[in-house]
Amino acid sequence: MSIAFDRHHWALILGGSSGFGLATAQKLARHGMNIAIVHRDRRGAMASIETGFDAIREAGVRFASWNIDALSEAGKKTVLDDLTAHLAARSGDDEAGRVRMVMHSVASGNLKPIVTPHASLGDPARRARSGLAARLGITEEALGDAVRGVLTDDDAAFALNALADPPAYDPELVIGDEDFAQTIFNMGTSLASWTHDVHQRGLFAADARVLAMTSEGNEVAWRGYAAVSAAKVALESVTRSIAAEYAPYGVRANVVQAGVTDTAALRHIPGAAQLKASARLRNPFGRLTRPADVANFICLLCTDEAAWVNGAILRVDGGERIAG
Repeated sequence: MSIAFDRHHWALILGGSSGFGLATAQKLARHGMNIAIVHRDRRGAMASIETGFDAIREAGVRFASWNIDALSEAGKKTVLDDLTAHLAARSGDDEAGRVRMVMHSVASGNLKPIVTPHASLGDPARRARSGLAARLGITEEALGDAVRGVLTDDDAAFALNALADPPAYDPELVIGDEDFAQTIFNMGTSLASWTHDVHQRGLFAADARVLAMTSEGNEVAWRGYAAVSAAKVALESVTRSIAAEYAPYGVRANVVQAGVTDTAALRHIPGAAQLKASARLRNPFGRLTRPADVANFICLLCTDEAAWVNGAILRVDGGERIAG
């Protein structure tokens, strides 16, 4: 199937400067969709980010971006005011642009554990590292260096990474109520207000998509991930409600559950190396999910043929979840 999107259609991507958001923007642009990206990054990171944006511009579509706090009312208003102007019919064109897709790919959450690890329990990975180093008569640092030296993308020894880099947690930091509330809003319920405001301004296309990103952390308890897990569950709930209540207006809403992917957001999670190792070993294809894998699927969801998919959680993981 050859995909070519309507030249008046736009994708509005919240969190599109890296990872899934950027890969999706680049994929949709290659198939003719105009792109609007909202992101929040430091000035020092903009040089590399602009390189990713250049790939969108080179596709020949219209492109707009805002380095702004998408989670504030002021930031949202600025973006939607500007986007409305971008969508307005241009000279010689009797049709205004419309938002075909809103993608929520915001990674702004708190990664503190909910309780200080009990001293008597210790950390299994650190105990294993310490015990093996003692048996070998070398330092823990030397053991870590040796293990890192044999790890390759095609080597089952990748699972030994816990001996090289065990997860580290600050024992003084424990998550609080405000951390939970902010994370749940940032990564979860904020999708409802963005969808509402795009709808209220009449910016949605007659057949539109709202897409949210979740992860296996929606069901599995990872230490330090409690607030993000809560946010993902809230995001899924909000998306189901959007699917039910906005359907009469032509909006379809779905959640994409990607497999473990080596993104900047994942690397911030304590124990990320262990998550990647586990995913590689159980994935039937023997590799991690890539942003392009997810972007390819989201592109399909934006086609006319996917119009009857609504309110679903769709796994894009190569079979990782069902493999154990």
